[in-house]
Amino acid sequence: MNPTKIEWCDMTFNPVTGCLHNCEYCYARKIANRFKTESGEFFVKSGIDEWQKWRKGDGIYTRYFNPQFHKDRLDEPQHHKKPRNIFVCSMADLFGDWVPDEIIKKVFEACENAPQHRYLFLTKNQSRYDNLHYKKILPWKALKFGINCWFGVTITNGQQLKPFFDDYNFFLSYEPIMGEIDRLPQNIKWVIAGAETGNRKNKSVPHFYLIEKLVKQCEYQKIPLFMKDSLAGIWGKELIQQYPWEV
Repeated sequence: MNPTKIEWCDMTFNPVTGCLHNCEYCYARKIANRFKTESGEFFVKSGIDEWQKWRKGDGIYTRYFNPQFHKDRLDEPQHHKKPRNIFVCSMADLFGDWVPDEIIKKVFEACENAPQHRYLFLTKNQSRYDNLHYKKILPWKALKFGINCWFGVTITNGQQLKPFFDDYNFFLSYEPIMGEIDRLPQNIKWVIAGAETGNRKNKSVPHFYLIEKLVKQCEYQKIPLFMKDSLAGIWGKELIQQYPWEV
């Protein structure tokens, strides 16, 4: 595990790395290609077209960001006795369709073995949460294993919002903000919001009114909001940085 500059957590834990979502604003791919390390077991479910593109060397699917499982990292949370907020798989989408259930189970077991921490997950593939729920793999109410888990979904606009179950600690990562949200789901327990960072040529900068609307929605629905530092210059006021376990 590593300390991180990500404002809403203390450390990152990456037993799985790599992703096939092809997000043009992805910071993780840039990091992976920069350091060019391969130390894990390659895997992918059969029938994923993107994997075939990667194998042929086509397009942006570079060899260093292909999905990998790092079994040797699974015990890392146990080495830290002080409770921490841990972002799990900051360099991957653990819940991508290409990740086998067996690997996801191993990651949850690793969290179970170090229950002193709070674990935060993020995905762009919300339907996988539903799938794991019905298979009884996703920790029910985040307490099935006696661990504190928070399950996030990354969105860039309100059109990507889908219903959520009531039985979990769900949150939204609204980043980068590219479109407005008309209404937040009632059973969301936290919202993280941020602008696109980095030096991409066509970087998206959110309008002030989108941020202001989000603030009003969170206040009205009593949902804690955490503004990332990337919004400072746009918001122009003191950033709202709330944690749901402290409110």
